[in-house]
Amino acid sequence: MPHDVKDLDLAADGKKRIEWADNFMLVLKRIRKRFEKEKPLDGVTVGCCMHVTTETANLMRTLMAGGASVNLCASNPLSTQDDVAAALAAEYGGNAFAIRGEDNETYYDHIKSVAAAKPNLTMDDGCDLIAYIHSEAPELFETLWGSMEETTTGIIRLRAMERDNALKVPVIAVNDAKTKHFFDNRYGTGQSTVDGIIRATNVLMAGRNVVACGYGWCGRGFAMRASGMGARVIVTEVDAVKALEAAMDGYQVMPIAEAAKVGEVFCTLTGNKHVIRTEHFEAMRDGAIVANSGHFNIELDLEGLGKIAKEVKPGSRELITEYTLASGKRIFVLAEGRLVNLAAAEGHPASVMDMSFAVQALTAEYVVKNKGKLDVKVNNVPDEIDEFVSRIKLETMSIDIDTLTDEQARYLSSWQEGT
Repeated sequence: MPHDVKDLDLAADGKKRIEWADNFMLVLKRIRKRFEKEKPLDGVTVGCCMHVTTETANLMRTLMAGGASVNLCASNPLSTQDDVAAALAAEYGGNAFAIRGEDNETYYDHIKSVAAAKPNLTMDDGCDLIAYIHSEAPELFETLWGSMEETTTGIIRLRAMERDNALKVPVIAVNDAKTKHFFDNRYGTGQSTVDGIIRATNVLMAGRNVVACGYGWCGRGFAMRASGMGARVIVTEVDAVKALEAAMDGYQVMPIAEAAKVGEVFCTLTGNKHVIRTEHFEAMRDGAIVANSGHFNIELDLEGLGKIAKEVKPGSRELITEYTLASGKRIFVLAEGRLVNLAAAEGHPASVMDMSFAVQALTAEYVVKNKGKLDVKVNNVPDEIDEFVSRIKLETMSIDIDTLTDEQARYLSSWQEGT
């Protein structure tokens, strides 16, 4: 099969890790069994620009079980697990184009390779594939039925395209499904971001001033997990409601200009640009650790940091870059500002990605069933998909819940009863 991976000899190890993750993805496994029988994606070509991890591999396996031809490239140069990419190409029959640490030119060449397959469906994690098709390959809209977006940053870009009347294909906001952002963003990003920072630095979180830039679902999760490890968490926000929520959750809230003076570990989780800028780097303590868990590394003004640094060199540990400022203070940037949870760790645990990728698989089936009928806009995931995934997830966790009685159902649907 067409592929561009680091080393096919890594495939056996990748297969073992993919199968290990599959043990914790029971909802997706159930969907895969149905797809094997029903083949709802028979003859469909799917183009994916996503993090190439063991969990993503199990989504690819599910799409292929449904009859799809799958083409996958990385959505971040440092998130690829090379053994997984090799296994997809050599063991499972997928078309994989991903190499950990690939340069910018290779990154976009891989996106072009996926687009060249003329997909009927696309799956994005950051909107790079669909943005490429809009700008460089609009002829593909003739055969493209719809797209799915997995992350907050991608949704921000797609809604901007919709507002500008630039969007040319229906998109499903998988990121906004309840079974995605309530769990994947909060519990997955929360745990894996702390994991990435610790793996990269071996720093003790307890007793440190940890700054969470942003209090969306990812920021909530990171703040929760850092606090649980004994950190003193400071939250920075531009949204008054979220800032109020953070304060009521027990965290200090202050502007980034103030947090920069007292923080020891910083992490951006906003989906925005230049959240930490040169004036903030200059205000930081010597030895400040700076990471990003938003999709793009532009959350940190690394170009600006490079300009004010008198020396830039690799740190004493892998995945750390040491910037020495004119004052002599050192700033340690993790993973080149890329997603620290994937660049320095393994990303979200499989059991939480089980829900997100179950939604992806079912949404792919939904788009195929409704091709030509969906509005050209950013559409919500149907409620019935969220409900199904929730119920099956509870079932796999051996959790039962109550059912409304007939009396309760009547009461909730009427207005006559009162005090």
